[in-house]
Amino acid sequence: MRTARNIGLLLIPLVILFVILQLTNSDDSSDKSSASAITCTSKVPPKPTTTTLAAAPAMTIDPAKTYTAVMKTSCGDITITLDPKTAPQTVNSFVNLAQKGFYDGTDFHRIVTDFVDQGGDPTGTGNGGPGYQLPDEPPADGYKAGSVAMANAGSGTTGSQFFLVVSKSGAQQLGTTAPYKYSALGTMDSTGLKVAQKINTFGSSDQAGTPTKKIYVFSVKITESGSSTTTTAAP
Repeated sequence: MRTARNIGLLLIPLVILFVILQLTNSDDSSDKSSASAITCTSKVPPKPTTTTLAAAPAMTIDPAKTYTAVMKTSCGDITITLDPKTAPQTVNSFVNLAQKGFYDGTDFHRIVTDFVDQGGDPTGTGNGGPGYQLPDEPPADGYKAGSVAMANAGSGTTGSQFFLVVSKSGAQQLGTTAPYKYSALGTMDSTGLKVAQKINTFGSSDQAGTPTKKIYVFSVKITESGSSTTTTAAP
């Protein structure tokens, strides 16, 4: 009886570990299933305007307020809580461009699997922008799955292009120690992350990230502390 009791005591930690692993695997499977269940429309929006601005917009946001962007894409809505405290100029620029309809009809021109979905270029080439550049406003604590940050071509060259970080591995590829290179924009909600992961299935594993299918941004709606303004295009 003593031997049986001892064996039982030894088995308890193993049982607990087994249960934890099962729950983790179940969560992972659920996440993958949720992303795979998302369907993407083949609808093509009107071509984006390529109007550029001579200078960055004047500061019109209040960094003390809460700003949310709802990005309507071919694969569903991505809700992003913007981060004006960390990146006031970056968020101010994004909000102004969104309100002008700058992002309407643009596509994700670069999709690198298990890394990022990159968009925000009205030319669709990866070389376009708003006509001005912003200073760097990177996060203090780096990036994570669900982060949204701004692409650049070097220090002080942030424009309109953004990228959605789709995984922990992708976040680590952006750097794990300060100083970080890319200005913060905000964080996707859990549903938005699944949409971003679905978009990511239409990417390529090389760093060029040539998409296998055109995925579009139909419109971006900005909400500020309960009041909202929206761009004109509709999905």
